[in-house]
Amino acid sequence: MANVTFHQDPVTLVGKEVKVGDKAPDFNVLSNDLNSVSLGDYDGKVKLISVVPSIDTGVCAEQTKRFNDEADKIGNVKVLTVSMDLPFAQKRWVNKHEINSLDTLSDHRDANFGQNYGVLIEELRLLARSIFVVDSNNNITYVEYVSEVSNHPDYDAALDAAKKAE
Repeated sequence: MANVTFHQDPVTLVGKEVKVGDKAPDFNVLSNDLNSVSLGDYDGKVKLISVVPSIDTGVCAEQTKRFNDEADKIGNVKVLTVSMDLPFAQKRWVNKHEINSLDTLSDHRDANFGQNYGVLIEELRLLARSIFVVDSNNNITYVEYVSEVSNHPDYDAALDAAKKAE
């Protein structure tokens, strides 16, 4: 399992760590309008999945804004941001910040994404900051479990991986 800390304290990640070459696990999350969303809803597209603990915090907000700004520049890639925030909070935040090039998805209902991708922080019931690139055949081509939850991911590496997965 990936070693991750939250403010330098080790945390326990629940679920199975995914690796490059794995088949992407399916997931069941909620859209901002409370519809169920799964991996299959994005079939045929490359997916850059940006995982944040809470979209309303500094690094998470910056991460989401950065990927929103880059989303239209990377072709047939769908950018998804997944957090444990309620869909209502995500929708409010998205509208306030004019986020229109990515989908924000909520894992609050049953932490299905968090468990399936090995990013659910047991002690906090938040998701660990991470990035997954999934090709159009639903194979994992890039993984980053950010070792310190309060740090930024490697944006350039993730965007390069998404471009190469097209």
